[in-house]
Amino acid sequence: MNMMSKQEPALALAAITYGGPSARWRTEAMRSHAGGRLIHITKGQGRITVAGLTNGYGPNNLIYIPPGTMYGMEVGPTVFGQILTLPDVTGWPDAPFHLRLLDVDPQKELVGLIEAIERELQPNGDLRAANCHFGLLSIFVERQLENRDPAHVDARRKTAAAQLVAQYTAMVAQNMRSGRSVASYAETLGVTPTHLTRSCRKTCGRSALSLLNDSIYFEACMMLKETKMPIQDIAQHLGFRSPAYFTRSFQEKSGQTPRDFRQKGAISARS
Repeated sequence: MNMMSKQEPALALAAITYGGPSARWRTEAMRSHAGGRLIHITKGQGRITVAGLTNGYGPNNLIYIPPGTMYGMEVGPTVFGQILTLPDVTGWPDAPFHLRLLDVDPQKELVGLIEAIERELQPNGDLRAANCHFGLLSIFVERQLENRDPAHVDARRKTAAAQLVAQYTAMVAQNMRSGRSVASYAETLGVTPTHLTRSCRKTCGRSALSLLNDSIYFEACMMLKETKMPIQDIAQHLGFRSPAYFTRSFQEKSGQTPRDFRQKGAISARS
């Protein structure tokens, strides 16, 4: 099953801020979207994992998440940024990118473009104007990629391990609700579960099972918080053999039962 909605995304802008231990899952847990995302960090630093590859981020960083790409990021108390939902990724790269804007002029230009989009997305703004500014942002990004110093391109993404993990996370994003095991994914990829996990640990410091369980955990949290679907239906929807198994698995990850999570709010997930 495909975990991503087929609904066409609309241009939208949201803040990235620290929400406390109870909201860690909203940023850190692995997830993917049907549409592309563009993350602009303006303050603070942390780590972000995109397609199974972990990198540090800091101010004036611009990170592109293509449609269907799994990602999750640490957001500490000092971090502030914005995430832009892209209505159309025609002409955008198929692979993720991470730009570190070092010069003041492009930094200011980017802030101005995002502020213009934000202004036009307000109730008294004009969506047509917002989309025009998005077009200018697309051109800005294209130019930054063309002029990027090759030394600043992360060569790790071209390694065999990173490419394997990227394939794995893309498959998980597409089939997360199927109940498939790591062994099943590894077989499809033509490798052993041990080799797959070794590659995951090399690129992001986590096991293949951890990435898989994390994506399921995020989806479970979203369904518990954003819907009124019965817990037994959520368990079935996510590919669990029984509601009891889902409850046990969720409690091991979050420290509380799905019912408590829904009623009382989340707490920090256990690592």
